[in-house]
Amino acid sequence: MALTLRASRSIPVPVGEAYAAVLPMPLPMVFSRRYLALPPIKEVRDQDGEWGTVGQTRTIVLADRGTMRETLTSVTPGASFGYDITPVTGPLKPLVVAAQGLWSFAPAGNGVEVSWQWILEPTRAGVLVMPALGRMWQGYARQALEEVEKALLAG
Repeated sequence: MALTLRASRSIPVPVGEAYAAVLPMPLPMVFSRRYLALPPIKEVRDQDGEWGTVGQTRTIVLADRGTMRETLTSVTPGASFGYDITPVTGPLKPLVVAAQGLWSFAPAGNGVEVSWQWILEPTRAGVLVMPALGRMWQGYARQALEEVEKALLAG
């Protein structure tokens, strides 16, 4: 039973500019703050070149020493990019088998609506905590989108 989570934020910058900046944005900058049990990203390893080519992989290292292997699965210039996360290690491993992520960019008023979505595949034990994990993810996503907005407006 997968759980779909989504958060969005409208930002007064052009869609193409937002997309071009967010796709290669350093993850430790976007995910710099803990939210309850969800740790910040400490570093990214094993990435060759600028992030943006389907098939690229990298290892995300969390502040709690957990890791996630990310594979870029789709790139639609100016509109969206998607990725898979598997395997998960560390404290999230007993709860989450994998995640599929999607960042999307759509015109909104005088700017862009930036949306981040995760589809979580829980473990058997993880099914029980998905509602709580979902609420935590919403706070984590809000913080990440705040960081994206700061970076885009500083531009």
